[in-house]
Amino acid sequence: MSWIAWVLPAAIAWSAIELLRRSPLAARLADRPNERSLHSVPTPRVGGIALMAAALPFAFAHSDRVLGLVLACAAALAALSLADDLRSLPVGVRLAAHLGAGAAVAAELGAPLPVLVVLAFAIAWMTNLFNFMDGSDGLAGGMSVIGFSAYAAAAHLAGDAPVAIAAAAIASAALGFLARNFPPARVFMGDAGSIPLGFLAGAMGLLGYWRGAWPAGFPVLVFSPFIVDASLTLLRRTVAGERPWRAHRGHYYQRLVLAGWAPRRLALSAYALMAAAALAALAGRTAGFMVQCGILTAAAALYALLAFALESRLPPPGGSTPRRPH
Repeated sequence: MSWIAWVLPAAIAWSAIELLRRSPLAARLADRPNERSLHSVPTPRVGGIALMAAALPFAFAHSDRVLGLVLACAAALAALSLADDLRSLPVGVRLAAHLGAGAAVAAELGAPLPVLVVLAFAIAWMTNLFNFMDGSDGLAGGMSVIGFSAYAAAAHLAGDAPVAIAAAAIASAALGFLARNFPPARVFMGDAGSIPLGFLAGAMGLLGYWRGAWPAGFPVLVFSPFIVDASLTLLRRTVAGERPWRAHRGHYYQRLVLAGWAPRRLALSAYALMAAAALAALAGRTAGFMVQCGILTAAAALYALLAFALESRLPPPGGSTPRRPH
């Protein structure tokens, strides 16, 4: 795996962000503070554009046919999400695109219809939960660096060069973005970055399993910090009779901010959890089935304990959110 895949996309992403921050597009895509925001000054949502522009061409250049389809779907979702950033699109249009991209990948892998439907919804959920979790400085960028680095390492060890290089390029570009998004953030990702990144996490996770690079539980464990928070929050809001698609402050990371955590403390703590999940997944990648089940069971138990501890100590969802300093 070429070292260029780890260096060049980061440099391109960082440079592109600096150019975009000084362009007229930055003003059009300014994220202005509102009652749901955690930031206090208008911040341009151009980071995702730079991230995708840095990662996707490099990944395409080293891809094969099936991976190329995954990357093409990600590029299409990035374009659609940029249109949504510029001019809000109906929820139905966005969800149809997410499901369609997931179904296209599942169909390319030869999944029968019932499995195809399940996989399309699973990839669409991963696509959206990444967006849900992109609400505090450094979170989505850090998850991208750590998660796709784990994909790159596992694919490299399995001898799958195209997936390894593509994942390394995405992790590298995410690092270039994180250099300007780490608290205090100077740029946000926007849907043009979070939506295709979530799709790539799900679709490449499925592709790696289909190609034998890792077991089925590997991508779930790698991205479990985002999966657990988003899924538990959705479940809690659904049980409470709330509309899941409405803006809210119910995620654990949002409630930690409500409890007084600084964005930098939150980000660093999240990185530790993300790194532990990725290392556990890598450690169990080639282990026997029972060992893999044991690792996943232990992770589920630890998350349950963590959720219980947070629920007992954090304020209930809602309330006013303190603004993160800039």
